[in-house]
Amino acid sequence: MATATQAVRLEDNVTRFVSQTRKMLINGKWVEAASGKTFPTYNPATGEILAQVAEGDREDINRAVAAARAAFESGPWSKMTPSERGRLIWKLADLIEKHTEEFAQIESLDNGKPLTIARIADVPGTVDMFRYMAGWATKIEGNTIPISAFGAKYLAYTLREPVGVVGQIIPWNFPLMMASWKLGPALAAGCCVVLKPAEQTPLSALRLGELIQEAGIPDGVVNVVPGYGETAGAALAAHPDVDKVAFTGSTEVGKLIVQAAAGNLKKVSLELGGKSPDIVFQDADLPATVPGVSSAIFFNHGQCCCAGSRLYVEEKAFDKVVEGVSAEASKIHLGPGLDPATEMGPLVSEEQLKRVTGYLEAGFKEGAKATVGGSRHGDKGYFVKPTVLVNTNQKMKVVQEEIFGPVVTAIPFRDVDDLIAKANNTVYGLAAGVWTKDITKAHQVASKLRAGTVWINTYNIFDPALPFGGYKQSGWGREMGHEVLELYTEVKSVCLPIS
Repeated sequence: MATATQAVRLEDNVTRFVSQTRKMLINGKWVEAASGKTFPTYNPATGEILAQVAEGDREDINRAVAAARAAFESGPWSKMTPSERGRLIWKLADLIEKHTEEFAQIESLDNGKPLTIARIADVPGTVDMFRYMAGWATKIEGNTIPISAFGAKYLAYTLREPVGVVGQIIPWNFPLMMASWKLGPALAAGCCVVLKPAEQTPLSALRLGELIQEAGIPDGVVNVVPGYGETAGAALAAHPDVDKVAFTGSTEVGKLIVQAAAGNLKKVSLELGGKSPDIVFQDADLPATVPGVSSAIFFNHGQCCCAGSRLYVEEKAFDKVVEGVSAEASKIHLGPGLDPATEMGPLVSEEQLKRVTGYLEAGFKEGAKATVGGSRHGDKGYFVKPTVLVNTNQKMKVVQEEIFGPVVTAIPFRDVDDLIAKANNTVYGLAAGVWTKDITKAHQVASKLRAGTVWINTYNIFDPALPFGGYKQSGWGREMGHEVLELYTEVKSVCLPIS
């Protein structure tokens, strides 16, 4: 609930929503967990309980998967034309847009992010994703293929068909938007879904479930089962009647997903961790670069898998850039997400607070120094000060491991080849940034970086049409763009003689 420091008044719908125990959506019905259990979700700005949510477990996953299977095999979803599916997805986007303020407030309460950011990024990004994928529903095509077998004539063609029942497990850093990244392409392809939101932030997915019903998407097509990863998530990943599992989260959990999926060799897509290098050459436009690299790490409190958490700066510009980023960090106003003055909210949970502060302590023990920040902010809620660490090197934990907080390590470089080697010296390969006025150099460096996305003189630019995903241990497959449809379809070859 809003506190005295939170100036924005909650909408009546939001107040009612968080005041009632939230049930799960299975086969078009809002039901309690089979066990009757609930779990709390917390307001990260205060550490206080925000809402109670039904705690899904194996039996609830079984019920949801059965509902999705029935909807896929014999329900109206499989009989709908692509155009009909597209219209329903577009209608869902319209409903989300209509409830923008409501969703923004729920995200701010449940996740901690500033309401202003949720309004201009999370909710509009969700709407755009559903609309983009609605258009793809009518454009999933096969091909005709000329073949020469045995000198005879054949008609050969491919069909691209929905993979079937999909288990989708989404993270807590962008709860609503990640739901759209998963649900949009699955629905466009004609799949049916069991969605497991993060236990830290289940509320926007449950509200989305209500709008899915309002949009007219048939019962069982989308089922939303909140619960813990080790119970509900594990049961969904291992379920023998799930054809594909899609996961966004940590690399450690991604590896567990792969193991669980081995039972029936279900298809797997993974969008995992990152330790992204952000590279600044001395010829960069520093007045534009400094705010850019600051945003690369401090956006969403550093809780981004692609955050520019390793800052490499050419030696001659190092002091100016570090000074500039430190000044930007010192100006960031921390506070509750619903406070209009807030520019950075709290981390999502006490667990995350301990993780980030633990990394800071480890960095200091290894010799790192903070030019700004470096500690918790206040004693209430899960706030960490934006932090710039210097005196760091490639061997340090803070340089090699994903912190997932507002912490950047700054390292100078001289030689470009050495820079590339250091930038690529990580198990991850999700994203990277390059800042220079020399466009030839920018493209040369971009081509050598082992990353799924390279931003040049910008950072954190996302679009439903732009594929996103990682190399190495940053994952399998690509979200968004037409490439995402490969994750939710199977290709069938058909061949018949015509002479």
